[in-house]
Amino acid sequence: MERQRRIPEATVARLPVYLRTLLEVQADRVTTISSERLAELAGVNAAKVRKDLSYLGSFGTRGVGYDVDHLLVEMSRELGLTRDWPVAIVGVGNLGAALANYGGFGDRGFPVAALIDADPTKVGTTFGGHTIRHLDDLPALVVELGIAIGIIATPAAGAQEVADRLVAAGVTSILNFAPAVVTVPEQATLRKVDLALELQVLSFYGQRDSIGSSLRDELGVSVPAKNLGA
Repeated sequence: MERQRRIPEATVARLPVYLRTLLEVQADRVTTISSERLAELAGVNAAKVRKDLSYLGSFGTRGVGYDVDHLLVEMSRELGLTRDWPVAIVGVGNLGAALANYGGFGDRGFPVAALIDADPTKVGTTFGGHTIRHLDDLPALVVELGIAIGIIATPAAGAQEVADRLVAAGVTSILNFAPAVVTVPEQATLRKVDLALELQVLSFYGQRDSIGSSLRDELGVSVPAKNLGA
């Protein structure tokens, strides 16, 4: 079947954007949507949308577009969102606490099931409706709560140990917020969120745009802005 083809990582990264967009138009009682309109709302080009959706199957109708409800079902299924994925946050410092307080995880099928820390002054205290548990309790919590995803929000020095413990406990889907390079075995999937790195990328584009703007002012010309996401 078409949807059994291996989906490129770049496409997988865009599917949640399409999903969010479809949920928004569904809330507005929109029943069908064209690839051009979906592309416009999602901030990508229409050809890319059509290519991405082709990995899910042939759901569009020429001249009509895509059935929003059906596309939502197929996309949710492909992303594994037909069930909940309990999350454990390891490291309840400023970042971990902020993540624990974010209500959007549960709304999207990723309920925070456990808060874990190694600091004895935090263990046993309550935060966000959860009693903070010790890192040594991780294996038991994984079994008890069905933890499927681990979020690392520790200082850099402790990130690798936490990743090792998560994998050893059976958690093979890990999101790393720690500013450290972390490695995991092949059977595990690790995604890294480096906020400082993203800011550095933005500073590059900000500097480039600033230089370009100054040059255009000197030359007295107007150049249309380029859509980097297209």
